[in-house]
Amino acid sequence: MQSWLIFALLSAVMAALVSIFGKIGLSGVDPNTATAVRSIIMALFLVGVVFFEGKLAYVGEIISNKKALTFIILSGIAGALSWLFYFLALKDGKVAQVGPIDKLSVVIAVALAFIFLGEKVSLIALVGIGLIAVGTLLIAFFS
Repeated sequence: MQSWLIFALLSAVMAALVSIFGKIGLSGVDPNTATAVRSIIMALFLVGVVFFEGKLAYVGEIISNKKALTFIILSGIAGALSWLFYFLALKDGKVAQVGPIDKLSVVIAVALAFIFLGEKVSLIALVGIGLIAVGTLLIAFFS
């Protein structure tokens, strides 16, 4: 099995656990504050990973690359907003509904990759993307 597939599957499992742990953790607390605390924990964890890998020196390389830094900042803001909205949705919604709607990001990401990055999408991939969209909506609204 290729490493990208293993990491993608592990990502899916961890994302599922975020939903479950997040829903339990949001009981009786403000979702925006909870997201902020979660982000601090994530930042500390990831700095630890970079430190452990001996790659702290690469931070300067990223900071000096204005294009990379700009898009990393934009990605960070988009990610923060995604999690703010996600935790707000989880606070009152069911994981079985919020989780699938969040996964519409797959459909949106493919469309944006086509528009902005020029990535090609085959006919069979378009069918799969359509099935993801329909399946997501069916799960979210009929759970």
